[in-house]
Amino acid sequence: MRGLYAMDQSSAADVAMAFVAKINAHDVDGLVALMTPDHLFVDALDHSFHGAEQMRQGWKFYFGMFPDYAIEVTDEFDRGDVVAMFGKARGTFAVNGKLARENFWEIPAAWKAVVKDGRVAEWRVYCDNEPARKIMAANAPAVSTPTNSNR
Repeated sequence: MRGLYAMDQSSAADVAMAFVAKINAHDVDGLVALMTPDHLFVDALDHSFHGAEQMRQGWKFYFGMFPDYAIEVTDEFDRGDVVAMFGKARGTFAVNGKLARENFWEIPAAWKAVVKDGRVAEWRVYCDNEPARKIMAANAPAVSTPTNSNR
């Protein structure tokens, strides 16, 4: 299908893979530039976030938590404006600015991109991110509860 596109027009798959490259480069401005203004992001827990500017903050926060976050696309299929990508996501949860080996995770993952007018209108993540959530929980500051001597 890609051969049917004009030379100066990117295919949906090209746009989606450019988005992946911006993720792997942690290029937040580049990501936002590739989003439609009403961009929809849906995470692996089915939480939705709307708008390119909201996602600017979201990506900054995420890259702060996982400074070495990267995704690897091993297979990609496209149909019109929809692109499905399959591969792995990986990263290390930063604790006090340090990337300890025991805080590294890697999981199988899939992504769906919907491209409109050369920009990503929707980015959807499909994965079981329990390994990352467990690492984050294990590194959460201990919450101390006041003791009540009357109990």
